[in-house]
Amino acid sequence: MFRSIRWRIALPYILLIFVSMLALGIYLSIFVRQTYLNDQESKLEAEARSIGDAITPNLLAAGSSPDFDPFAQHWAGILNARVTIISADGTVWGESTQNHSTMVNHANRPEVIQALASGVGTSIRNSQTLGQTMMYTAVSVVNNNKILAIVRVALPIQDITANIADLQHILVVVTTLVTLLALLLATLIAGRISRPVRQLTQSAWQLAPSKPADLPIPPDRDEISQLAQVFNIMATRLSSEINDLETERATLNSVLQKMTDGVLIVDAEGTVQLVNPAAVTMFSITNETPVGKPLIEVVRHHQPAEMWQLCRSTGEPQRADFEVGRRLSLQGIATSLSPAIPGGTLLLFQDLSRQRQIETMRRDFISNVSHELRTPLAALKALTETLQTGALEDPPAARRFLEQMEIEVDSLSLLVNELFELSRIESGRVPLNLAATQPIDIVAPAVERLRLQAERNGLSLLVDCPDDLPAVLADAPRIQQVLVNLLHNAIKFTASGGQVAVRAMRQDQAVQFCVSDSGIGISPDDLPRIFERFYKVDRSRASSGTGLGLAIARHLVESHGGRIWAESQVGKGSTFNFTIPQVSQ
Repeated sequence: MFRSIRWRIALPYILLIFVSMLALGIYLSIFVRQTYLNDQESKLEAEARSIGDAITPNLLAAGSSPDFDPFAQHWAGILNARVTIISADGTVWGESTQNHSTMVNHANRPEVIQALASGVGTSIRNSQTLGQTMMYTAVSVVNNNKILAIVRVALPIQDITANIADLQHILVVVTTLVTLLALLLATLIAGRISRPVRQLTQSAWQLAPSKPADLPIPPDRDEISQLAQVFNIMATRLSSEINDLETERATLNSVLQKMTDGVLIVDAEGTVQLVNPAAVTMFSITNETPVGKPLIEVVRHHQPAEMWQLCRSTGEPQRADFEVGRRLSLQGIATSLSPAIPGGTLLLFQDLSRQRQIETMRRDFISNVSHELRTPLAALKALTETLQTGALEDPPAARRFLEQMEIEVDSLSLLVNELFELSRIESGRVPLNLAATQPIDIVAPAVERLRLQAERNGLSLLVDCPDDLPAVLADAPRIQQVLVNLLHNAIKFTASGGQVAVRAMRQDQAVQFCVSDSGIGISPDDLPRIFERFYKVDRSRASSGTGLGLAIARHLVESHGGRIWAESQVGKGSTFNFTIPQVSQ
């Protein structure tokens, strides 16, 4: 019980009041007793002086051994006190209670000694004659500066003691009552003070553990200790929850940072609350702090704003496809975040550019295959019909038609073979015999193979391949095939008098091969797609070739761990580059 904060508050006040009242009672007892004694002493001194004044003539007339017993008894009857007449040498001359001649010398009595020394003396002691505690007051009787005698008056102090006892009894009763009253008031006040603490402890205890019923409040602790324990549990739990939230926040932030889809969160007023880096890239957001800005100001496209408005008004998810710039196709999805985030809307943007590009490539592939097959098939059909309608009867014409049919069949065979070859390369079914090969052993055979064709077209063919280049890890015939393909295209699209150059140079941990020409060049719109299957620029649509050479070249280079790219300006020529990793040390 005394562990409660109520008693810890009340008991000190109760003890303080009790000790104060006890100290006050003791002080009052001593003060009253001393007051009584001082009053009694003053009274006895006055009475003694009155007796001294009355006895002075008798002392002057008395002899050497006067008898003042009757005189002492007379005054004792008047004063109701014990009266003693003592000589200066301590001899008793008169006594009110017995014959003075039987009494011993009183020169050693404390009051007598004080009276002889200072004129008045008082002492409280036990009377050997009467056998009780008495107050003695002695006054010297002086005449012409000579002490004639000592008059002593005495009274028992049991009355004073009784009065003091009554007073102490009253003080004890008052102290007890005041202490009880203080106990009651202190308990009530401490209860009112501790009640909110207990209520706060109970409320906090319900929040602190996950199962309050399994964790009762310890009864052996006061409310402050219990509250401190509850706050410690709450602090531990809060710290754990904060850590969990920080972990979740870091995870969510990492996910948003790494997502390839753009994410925006917009409030009910159309103000952007969150933007991830993918969205910043998609919409080319240049504002350093897009958060807090209107949606239309951030994305600068009307489709996302319309999609958000429809989602907010209907509460239904909305979708929209739109273009951003020339080559970025986006699909937007707007989803309401209510009631988790009242009025909030999640805008998710997916980049469909690659899918659209693949779809375009698939359509173009079908179109190109159809075109490449339609031309020789149409020619074969026309030649066959011509032969059937009578050309067989004309042997020279029939032979010419058969030769043309052979050319068309060869074209179809070449197309099928290149398709098959490309399919094998893409699927990884073409084995590569990788070996350390000097770059000159790749460049020289390819150049010599096409040198005659370049000279026939009136082109100069330059070669720059230093002998000190590091060896590359390559399947030499396959890389020669790539180089031949690039040289063939450069020669085919360069007018007479132009120049074709083949170069090899070191680049980091690889060797870079370059085939450049001074031909017609490639437009910027066609340049990103020239390595697609069957893709041909408009200028070369009618020319010979299947349109698979650059696609095969790209796959062969990439299968070696390199990369291939092209640089071109219309009317100024083109440069095709590819890299092959060098042999590791």
